Amino acid sequence: MSKKPSKSLAEQLDQYITPFRYDGSGKFRLKAHKTNEMGGLDKEQGQEILEANKKRLIAFQEQLYAQDRWSLLIVLQGMDAGGKDSAIKAIFEGINPQGCEVHAFKQPSSKELDHDFLWRHVLALPERGRIGIFNRSHYEECLVTRVHPEILAKEKLPPKLVTRNIWRERFEDISAFERYLTRNGTVVLKFFLNLSKEEQRERFLDRLEDPAKQWKFSMDDISERALWSRYQAVYQDIVRHTATPHAPWYVVPADHKWFARVVIGSVIVAALEKLDLRFPRADNTSLREFAEVRKALESEGNGGRKRAK
Repeated sequence: MSKKPSKSLAEQLDQYITPFRYDGSGKFRLKAHKTNEMGGLDKEQGQEILEANKKRLIAFQEQLYAQDRWSLLIVLQGMDAGGKDSAIKAIFEGINPQGCEVHAFKQPSSKELDHDFLWRHVLALPERGRIGIFNRSHYEECLVTRVHPEILAKEKLPPKLVTRNIWRERFEDISAFERYLTRNGTVVLKFFLNLSKEEQRERFLDRLEDPAKQWKFSMDDISERALWSRYQAVYQDIVRHTATPHAPWYVVPADHKWFARVVIGSVIVAALEKLDLRFPRADNTSLREFAEVRKALESEGNGGRKRAK
């Protein structure tokens, strides 16, 4: 009796990936995506998957860095208290910092405002062999800037270019930018941490109670919370118009931080597995040189005697 072929890693993790993936095909309604989904797991099972994914990610990252061909761009978007910072910390624990860099984009500087809206994000793109994490990203230029039109006025665009179509044009520019990146060896993974308003309220209360978290709280968080419905509508528009087969969105249930980490980690390791990463192999000339070097090293010291094993 023949054995069934073993499932690939991507197939094993698919149940935590495909249900949350949107590539632009079909209709998209944000309200149709549950914020409290747990994928049939409990927290202990989720922690086991998280730990297994961390080990896989560490191994893949070493190969990615050594191969020096692909790069990985991870985009994290979500409302305040959505769990972006803690997800980065939990998922990437143990990763070699030489091959991974996090960028948290704040309010643009005067120099950045003198350039196009993608300029500062292009400067932060990961090099080949590296992982880049955008904690908030170029999508803020279609989100916060849209919710707060006064920010757009500071970008010094010629007035005739600020039309009713500007957001659709920015969606087109971003999609073209991401297409360009994928054609040049950058894998783009985009995550929207889909948090409920009630869970955000609970997390804000926790921040106020915990001295170690109070520094994260700002009164601006409350003023932005008052615009919750507007932000949700704009996020829905963003996902609808910028999800593509080459750069899909993953709408991650974020009410349970541990499950959000299961989804994000699973997507990342499955994507890296598909790259068929390998450590570079030495050619015959290098192998002969290595043999000569080994011979010379083994004959050094102790009067030319080989070292004890």
